[in-house]
Amino acid sequence: MVDSSRFVFVADRVSPMRGRTRNLTSRYTVKLTKDSLDCDLPFFGRATQAPMDPSQGGIQFVSNKFSYDVTSKKGDQWDVTIKPGDNTSVQQLFFNIFSNGSANLNVISTYRDAISFSGHIERRKE
Repeated sequence: MVDSSRFVFVADRVSPMRGRTRNLTSRYTVKLTKDSLDCDLPFFGRATQAPMDPSQGGIQFVSNKFSYDVTSKKGDQWDVTIKPGDNTSVQQLFFNIFSNGSANLNVISTYRDAISFSGHIERRKE
């Protein structure tokens, strides 16, 4: 799934830069195919620029122009770096994926504190 750049990351926990770690009770995902990145994640922390639409408080975007780099590590582990080219608010998504399906995600934003998620990856159904 990692090499084919076709998977869904499902977030179970969020660790903001400021504040406490929280379990997530709703389904938040990052859906990836070779030509599409669909990000729907919550955000907790400090932002230096508020969104124009107050309902867009999370990390929500769709990108069709992004770079995807995979590095294999010892012990059946992969590092995946995604840099959206058509989204100015998110600079980078950095996944650390393990062979048992668990994964960590760090999101680096332009106008917000960095935030981390832990969860698992699933095979894309469509």
